[in-house]
Amino acid sequence: MKKEKVIFRYHPYNGKVLQARREIPYEIKLTARLLLDELCFNWNKEHLEAQLNSSIEKGNKEEFEQLRKVYLDYIWESNTP
Repeated sequence: MKKEKVIFRYHPYNGKVLQARREIPYEIKLTARLLLDELCFNWNKEHLEAQLNSSIEKGNKEEFEQLRKVYLDYIWESNTP
């Protein structure tokens, strides 16, 4: 039986060189997202509490009622038994 020969020919690529990006692991993406969500939640809650306290000091009942409705969304978990 006669041996077969395999010949490879390489042709240089003349196109644009593409750089492959390394993908960030899912665990790091999830941790970063959760951390940012918690930071934003806490900042928004503190800011809203400051506005509520300001409306109480000013005696503005309409503004207080409006802010109170928004603030209830931030504390609804702690009110459930």
